[in-house]
Amino acid sequence: MKYRQEHDSLGSVDVPEAALYGAQTQRALNNFPISGLIMPVEFIRALGLLKAACAKVSGETGAIPAEIAAAIVTAATEIAEGRHYEAFGIDVFQTGSGTSTNMNANEVIAHLAGAASGLAIHPNDHVNYGQSSNDVIPSCIHLSAALAVEQTLLPALAHLQQTISTKAETVGGIVKTGRTHLMDAMPVTLAQELGGWAQQIAYARSRISESMCRLRQLAIGGTAVGTGVNAPQGFADRVVVELRRATGVEWQVADNYFQALSAQDAALELSGHLKNLATTLTKISNDLRWMNSGPLAGLAEIQLPALQPGSSIMPGKVNPVIPEAVAMAAAQVTGNDATITMAAQSGNFQLNVMLPVIAYNLLQSLQIMASSSVVLADKAIAGFTVNTDHIEQALRRNPILVTALNERIGYEQGAAIAKQAFKEQRPVIDVACELTDISREELEQLLDPARLTGV
Repeated sequence: MKYRQEHDSLGSVDVPEAALYGAQTQRALNNFPISGLIMPVEFIRALGLLKAACAKVSGETGAIPAEIAAAIVTAATEIAEGRHYEAFGIDVFQTGSGTSTNMNANEVIAHLAGAASGLAIHPNDHVNYGQSSNDVIPSCIHLSAALAVEQTLLPALAHLQQTISTKAETVGGIVKTGRTHLMDAMPVTLAQELGGWAQQIAYARSRISESMCRLRQLAIGGTAVGTGVNAPQGFADRVVVELRRATGVEWQVADNYFQALSAQDAALELSGHLKNLATTLTKISNDLRWMNSGPLAGLAEIQLPALQPGSSIMPGKVNPVIPEAVAMAAAQVTGNDATITMAAQSGNFQLNVMLPVIAYNLLQSLQIMASSSVVLADKAIAGFTVNTDHIEQALRRNPILVTALNERIGYEQGAAIAKQAFKEQRPVIDVACELTDISREELEQLLDPARLTGV
């Protein structure tokens, strides 16, 4: 490989000749060969958006020459479009402020802008003008996460909720055995059961949406410690306006820069809601797995779509692979939240020093929750079929139906009927006819499973 010499304040560094970055990026690549994990493309695109907005404002105000600003805007926009991602290879586990990633962007944008314009463009003096890594990186955490929520997660959750509701309309009238403690309980309809799932997703959407007002606040303008040193008067307000134009999202300048730089409360809040969503998806996935269990020795209430062979040794076996995959994704999000919680505690004085790992885990959680929601909707819930005959047989044998007779015969006699019905594997109604003076006609009304659902 051929190299060129680049320099920074520490001296010269050998950089691959074709690399778009410079000395500080190369130092970071050399210093942090830790995990092979790199900052997500959504975060790098947010960096491009922010750098373009800052350069546009700086050019319009004369803080940097207009032709240099225009070249930076063009190059940064390419980054915002997802181009040149291969130039951003610094490990997530790096300097806690994310300075290495900020300088990576500054150097790549300066290189692209200089090559296209023929101008001498400096990564610090021009691309990073009016900024610090300490306000850029927190801003990009909020930018990238909020855009992922608005553009990907919330639509995915709306789709999942609608899919559940549509399925409930199709199969909702079917009455089945309810279960508490995994044991037979009073009857419910599938509409009631699925309606509970749909409401959980609705609440998840609401919680996440309500947190966006804090995530849309950006730290830009706070610069090094929150005092705004070297950022011109009104700089942040104009940058936010540019970002609104570019994204259609109502970004705001942070209410308090000292909070915005030193704390990651909004990211932690969102992560907590994602953990809550992960718990919801786990509940739904586990319900589906139990309902699908069998086909002979399990509940066998439903049959999930057969997507792939389930065993390398047992022919004909088909497993509930989608609910399993979603449950694993939910476990990852729960772990990510623990990491983000610990990282959010590292807001030492005027700066949080675990910003890159917060960004990485938060964006991963957003991505896999959105994807899991769509997959669960399309490949499990939309296509399952109901084994109505099996459900009806189990319901008729359910001794808990005797609960409906409590007001007429009391708890003790009801328990005796239930025990005898279960012991003799007979319907409750037959045993109740023998042990009470209630007519069979009235018993049929009292023990009607559909009536007992309250519908």
